[in-house]
Formats: sequence, C-alpha cells, structure tokens
Amino acid sequence: MNIYISNLSFNVQDDDLRQLFTEFGEISSAKVIMDRESGKSRGFGFVEMPNDEEGQKAIAELDQCEYDGKTINVNVAKPREDKPRTFNRGGGGGGGFRGGSNRTGGGGGNRDGGGFKKRF
Repeated sequence: MNIYISNLSFNVQDDDLRQLFTEFGEISSAKVIMDRESGKSRGFGFVEMPNDEEGQKAIAELDQCEYDGKTINVNVAKPREDKPRTFNRGGGGGGGFRGGSNRTGGGGGNRDGGGFKKRF
C-alpha cells in the first residue's frame, strides 16, 4: 500500500518517515519529496507498506497527529495516473506561450471589430 503524507515539517527526512511508520509494520520505502532546484523538502512524502492491513492501521493512527511540530495528513496515495505530471508541465508551458500570442491576436481582432460585426 502506498501512503501519502502531507503537511510535513521541512526538517523531516526519509529516515524520519521510516521510523515513524516502522511501529505499524514492514516498510518497503519511505521518501520525502524534495524540490529539484533548492534541494529542500516540499512538505510531503510517501511510504510504501507491503501489507495493506498494516498500512490501514498506520493511516488510522497517524492521520491528524502532531509530528515535529505540525499536524500531518496521512492517506492512501492516489495512483500517479490521476495526476498527469508531464501533461501539466508541457501543456502549461505551451499553453502559456500560445496564450500570449492569442491575446495579441485577439487584441488586433478587437481593433478591427467593425469588420467582424459586418459578417454577422
């Protein structure tokens, strides 16, 4: 079971997450997500537990508990397919560029709006 943990203190490291969940069972992996540019924590992470029953118990016990000075949220992680990362990055960048061009074109169209109205 893949577990999503949010609202983590920026001080929390992979090993800290692993220790937090170890009392509930076997941990396959524990990862705090870091910002690529700054190298600092983004405040969330994932823990993989092979036993679903142990994972559910960890979620029930740890959700809304205080850890390192912050109230953490612990839930079953949604599959990556629900969050099309590459689409958002590529589409967002392309959309922003195209949007700028369209705005310029749209502005020009508004200036010639009299001719546009004659068509209708």
